[in-house]
Amino acid sequence: MNRARLMLGHSGVLAMIAAIPLGLWLMSTGPWWVWLCVPLGLSAQVVNEYALHRFVFHLPPPRRQWAFDLLYQAHYGHHDFPTNEKLFFAPVWVTVPVLTVNSLILWAGLAAIGVAEAVPVAAAVVLVGGTLTFLGYEWFHMTAHLTVPKTRVERHVTGLHNQHHFRDFTKWFHVSPGGEVIDRALGTAIDRDALKAQQRTEFIQTLGLRPDDPRLIAARDRFAPRYGLTSEEVRRAAAMG
Repeated sequence: MNRARLMLGHSGVLAMIAAIPLGLWLMSTGPWWVWLCVPLGLSAQVVNEYALHRFVFHLPPPRRQWAFDLLYQAHYGHHDFPTNEKLFFAPVWVTVPVLTVNSLILWAGLAAIGVAEAVPVAAAVVLVGGTLTFLGYEWFHMTAHLTVPKTRVERHVTGLHNQHHFRDFTKWFHVSPGGEVIDRALGTAIDRDALKAQQRTEFIQTLGLRPDDPRLIAARDRFAPRYGLTSEEVRRAAAMG
C-alpha cells in the first residue's frame, strides 16, 4: 500500500499542498522573524482538529436530508464505512473553507490590534504551519485505518483512534500525535480499563443512529457510486444492529 499515492489521489489533500507555496510567498513579504510563527500553527491546528471533529463532524444528525448528506460526506460516512479509502480524508469543500476562514480570522484579529505584518504572520501560522499539521493529521488518520507496517507513534495513534470508532464515538476526538492532551483536558479521554468496563456504544458505526435509518439509507444509495460501495456493502450496513 503506497500511502503517499493514496493521499495524493484526494482533492482535499492536493488543495492543502497548494496552500503551502501560497503561504510561503505571502511570508516572503514580511521580515525574517515571521518564520518563528510557523510552529504556532502546529498547536493551533491540533486544537482546530479537535474542535472540528467534536463540534462539527459529530453534530446531531440533521433532519433534512440535504443537510444530513453534507454531514455524511464530511464524516458520518467514514464511520459508516471506516475502511473505505475514499472516505479517509476531509473533502476539499471542508479543507479550503477551513484554511480560508482561519486565515481571515487570524489576519483580522492581528490587524485589529495593530500588527503591521498581519498578512505574513497569518500565512505562517495557518497556510504553512497549520497546513503542514493538517497534512500530518491526514497521514496518521489514513494510517490508522490501513493494515500496514506502522511506527511506534502510528501504532499509538491507531490504538486510540480505534477506540473512537469501535468502542465509544464520544471519546478520543484527536488524531494527531500529542492531541490526546486536549481530550484529557476536556474530558473526552478514557483509559483502556474504563473502556473495557463500559458497555460498547450501541450502533457505534452509525454514531447512534439505527443502521436502517431512512436518512442513512438515502445517503448510502446516493453516494455509493462516488465511494465505490457495492450493493452488498450497502445492504450489510443497513442490516447491522
